[in-house]
Amino acid sequence: MNSRKYLPTLSELIDRLSIVQLKEVFIPEHKAEYAQEIADICHDINICLSQSDVINAEIIRAIVVLSQMNLHIWHNESNYRKGVKDGNNLELTHGINGIRNIAKNKIQEVVGGRKDYKIDCLAAEFKDWEVSW
Repeated sequence: MNSRKYLPTLSELIDRLSIVQLKEVFIPEHKAEYAQEIADICHDINICLSQSDVINAEIIRAIVVLSQMNLHIWHNESNYRKGVKDGNNLELTHGINGIRNIAKNKIQEVVGGRKDYKIDCLAAEFKDWEVSW
């Protein structure tokens, strides 16, 4: 009864690791707290990896895509919050979030587990952002 029923998937842990790594770099006043969160996430990732011996190029590429999309979203939203309108497009951020979900699903396809089936597509004007899976 006390065990958790809904643990984060490996892809969700990797996504969170990517985001917290950005925070550690871009919010240095909380570096120690983010370093601890990174250590905790890495601990859980190691547990997940010990239960699956499948790491391949497809997973590594999905991790790279996930990290790149998180970085772009970070910069876009950060500039938007600062009032910088030039070059910011929240519709693009929304579409890139869909790419993040696809990358997480690619990881889950290899290791197994829950997937997110709500995948938003990119608007025609952002087709250059599509990943050649």
